Amino acid sequence: MHPAGQRQLGPEHGTAAPHPGPAPAPTGSDHAAAGGASGRPGVRGLLGELFPVPAVAPPRPAGRPWLSVVAQVVAVGLGAVLLLERIPGPPSWDTIYGEDYWEFGTQALQQPWHVFSAFGGYDELLPRVIAQLASYLPLAWESRWDAVCGAVIAAGCGLFVFHASAGQIRSRPLRALLGAAIVLMPIATMEIADSAVGTPWYLMLATFWALLWRPRTRTGALIAALVVFAASSSEVISFLFLPLVAARLIAAPRWREHAVTAGWLAGCLVQVPAVLSSYRSGQSRLDRQPGTLYHSLAFYAHDTVLPSLGWHVAWWLQSLAGKNGATAIVAVILAGALGALLVTQPSNRPFAATCVLIGFVFSVVETTLTPHVVTYPVVAFDLESGSRFSVLPIFLLVAAAVVGVDTYVVRHRRPQRGISLRPALAVSALFAVLAFSWVADFRNPGFRSDANWNWGQITARWEHACRLSPSGEITVKAGASFQTLPCARMRRPDILPL
Repeated sequence: MHPAGQRQLGPEHGTAAPHPGPAPAPTGSDHAAAGGASGRPGVRGLLGELFPVPAVAPPRPAGRPWLSVVAQVVAVGLGAVLLLERIPGPPSWDTIYGEDYWEFGTQALQQPWHVFSAFGGYDELLPRVIAQLASYLPLAWESRWDAVCGAVIAAGCGLFVFHASAGQIRSRPLRALLGAAIVLMPIATMEIADSAVGTPWYLMLATFWALLWRPRTRTGALIAALVVFAASSSEVISFLFLPLVAARLIAAPRWREHAVTAGWLAGCLVQVPAVLSSYRSGQSRLDRQPGTLYHSLAFYAHDTVLPSLGWHVAWWLQSLAGKNGATAIVAVILAGALGALLVTQPSNRPFAATCVLIGFVFSVVETTLTPHVVTYPVVAFDLESGSRFSVLPIFLLVAAAVVGVDTYVVRHRRPQRGISLRPALAVSALFAVLAFSWVADFRNPGFRSDANWNWGQITARWEHACRLSPSGEITVKAGASFQTLPCARMRRPDILPL
């Protein structure tokens, strides 16, 4: 058995003293149990490296729990403010984006609380719930509500990842760095930041860590289950986490550790009626001509690998070497970093391989089912169709780098001497690479910067039409379609919510 509260450390970690505390349940990396007398790890032992039990936290002085809660609330608030400031042009709280406007918002007025409605072939439960709650506010406030909800949920995902990554990342500053990577992700301003429709893409980042996490408390297990349910009931592509769910069932067979599995399954089951009804009615993407593998691979190379070091960096490299040359340069850098990690850190091989494979599979499947996003050439700095499909793969590359640096730090830690020069340089290099892209790409323009999404102008037209409507209904153009909306459900800006 491993020492209490410790993740199993491979040969590269050196020797670590166990933290005092009650012994946790045996981890999936208990090679002796899984591999028998030979000592060789079996399937459960290998998979168990993905699901380490976090170390027992040291006891806190009286009053510290409340201080911790306050600090975490402040962190989420600060993260949300940073996200709201990241959209250039019209403020994000004055604009309303995509389906928040012409699908979720309008349906909330037409059919209150019909939140289990298929769109694009599947359910998007959380964005519909957010839109439905917005219908109880003055109409002009809906853009603010959507933007704030989107920013708070994204920042909350960063805080969740900080906690859920404790098994793989021992350093609290490095876990905070990984959480910050969600809030400051360079490519997020293109499509998903500060919107209700973008929340599932942030939740999928948290879902990856939720499925790896083995929380010690029922509260942690419940939060993980809710996060995964919100993601899988709002974005059908979450079914691709099935291999990770299966690995968790093998590595941690005790049922009490599978609240998160139940949350993922419940969200997938929510999708089944919508997927089937959409398929029967010909509204499913499965009825359409799928994209080609060539286009999907090109998207992964040019729209995931190339901008993985930053959007400005990608365009600077393209100006020097062309798109293919720039992609090759970044690919060599990533291959070198990941190769060094795989060679020098055997215990991290399952994690690094999982990050790369899951990101690749998500990107290929998503662009195969939504082929139009890969046929539009990216010819402008502020326009990348389908950038939402790059968010998870890029984040997982960052996660692999952070875990690798954390392992390197632990390996070179010396008792009573602190961190030595080489790991300090590794941490500094990682921070410098991430911080450069975060600063350079803090306010990237994108689809969200279009002045046509100005919600104040849209609501002014609707309210004016309602004052002139004898029937109490108006017909408006929302997106590409015309929709009839009831004026009685549009609250004027001077009326406070009930």
